[in-house]
Amino acid sequence: MAHLTLDPNLAAADDAYAALIDAHEGLTREESDAMNARLILILMNQIGDVQVIREALEAARR
Repeated sequence: MAHLTLDPNLAAADDAYAALIDAHEGLTREESDAMNARLILILMNQIGDVQVIREALEAARR
């Protein structure tokens, strides 16, 4: 069973953050919220492990 990784694990983290910010440019608040929801579902599908997803949800709420 996989476990959630909370240690830094993202190559080029600044570039990834910039890409996220750029993706929201020109969107309304509602469009931005909808895009975030779709992105979360896409990434949950990529993870593919419901236990890891639950751990991530718990970590995000803290």
